[in-house]
Amino acid sequence: MPSWIADPSLAPEGARKIAWAAQHMPVLNALRARHLKPGALAGLRIAMTIHLEAKTAYLAQVLHAAGAEVFVSGSNPLSTRDDIAAALAASGVTVYGRYNPSPEDYRRCQELTVEAGPDFVIDDGADLCALLHTSHRAHLPRVRAASEETTTGVKRLRAMAADGTLAFPVIAANDAACKRLFDNRFGTGQSAIAAIASVTNLFLGGKQVVVAGYGWCGRGVARYARGMGAQVIVCEVDPIKALEAHAEGYAVMPMLDAAAVGDVFVTATGDCQVITTAHLERMKDGAILANAGHFDVEVDVRALRQMSVAEHEVRPDITEFRLADGRRLHLLAQGRLVNIAAAQGHPVEIMDLSFAVQARALCHLVQHHATMPPGVHDLPAEIDGDIARLKLETAGLRIDALTASQQEDLRSWR
Repeated sequence: MPSWIADPSLAPEGARKIAWAAQHMPVLNALRARHLKPGALAGLRIAMTIHLEAKTAYLAQVLHAAGAEVFVSGSNPLSTRDDIAAALAASGVTVYGRYNPSPEDYRRCQELTVEAGPDFVIDDGADLCALLHTSHRAHLPRVRAASEETTTGVKRLRAMAADGTLAFPVIAANDAACKRLFDNRFGTGQSAIAAIASVTNLFLGGKQVVVAGYGWCGRGVARYARGMGAQVIVCEVDPIKALEAHAEGYAVMPMLDAAAVGDVFVTATGDCQVITTAHLERMKDGAILANAGHFDVEVDVRALRQMSVAEHEVRPDITEFRLADGRRLHLLAQGRLVNIAAAQGHPVEIMDLSFAVQARALCHLVQHHATMPPGVHDLPAEIDGDIARLKLETAGLRIDALTASQQEDLRSWR
C-alpha cells in the first residue's frame, strides 16, 4: 500500500527540518560513511515504528539510502509530525502516519507496517513485535531479528522471551550504555522538563515537583527539575533506587503522601496506574499531571475523567478537569509522552547517539542473526564503545589510553 499521510504539500517544510537534524547528527553521518554505504542493505525490508519526527526521519532516510525498503509508522498518535511524514514519503520511504489519528487508524498504520513483510524490525514499545506474535503471525516467519528502542518495550520483550513466545532475536538497544545513560537520563530530563515549562508557561522555581520512578528517565527528570529551582520529591517501589534518590538529596515518600503537597507530577516508571483515584483525591487545586513514560497508562485518565464534573482545554495540550469540590487538575498532552506529544522531543545530539546505536544494532543483526537464538540480547560492548569513541571524535575530544604495563597489571592477579 502506498504511503498514508495527511498532506504531501508539506514536504518542503519537513525536508528543511530533517536537514537541520542531519546537520547535528555527526555520529550517524560517520556511521553512514563507514557501515551504511549505498547497497549495504540492498534487498532488505525494514519496518520501523518510532516517533515520526525529524530525527527519526533522518535515520529512516539513512537506511533507505543504504538500499533497504523502509516502512515507517508512528509510535504515538500525538508525536507524528505531518510535514516530516510528507518529506519522508517524498524521499522514497513508505510512511503510514498522520498527527492525532483515530485509535483505529493508528493501529491500522502499525498493521500496514508489518504487513509489508519485513526482514528486520526497529521497534518502539514492542508494538510491532506484539502484532507479529499475535494478530499478524503470517508475517512472522520472514522476520529475522529486531531491535527495541525503549525501556517499556524491553520489558515486554523479556516477558515474551520468558514464556517462550519470542520467535526471533532482539537487541535491547535501550540497554546500550550510549542509549541508556544519555537518551534516558539527559534526553528525557531536558525534554520533559522543557516541555512542561513551555506548555504551561509557568515558573518551576520553588515548586514541588513529584517524580514517580527513579530509573534512568526519572533520574534525568529529577536532575533537570532541580536545575530549574524546583524542590523535588521522588516516589519509588525499589528500596535501592529510593535510597539512591535520598543520597542525591531528594525527598523520598510514597505517592499518597506526595499527592497532598505536589505542584507538578511527572511519571516515568514504564508501569500502569501510578497515579490513581486515591492520589487524585488528595491533590491541591491547580496540580499539573505529566507523563514521561512510553504509554499513556501511568496517569489513570479514565479515573480522572470519571471524577470530574467538567473538562476543557485551557491551553494547547492542557486539559483542565474540574472536580465536584471545585478543585482543578491539569493534564498535559492527554497523559501521553509529554516531551514528544507536546514538544519537540529529545535534543538532536542525544538522538544522534541513540540512532547510532540502532544503526549499529541493525548492522550487527544483518551479519549475525543466524547465529543468535530467539530472545533478548545486549548490544555487544565493543560496539557500544566504538559509538562512544566516535562521539568523542566528532566532538573534537581525546582521551588517554592504557599503556602496555597498565594492561598487564589489570590482567594479572598478582
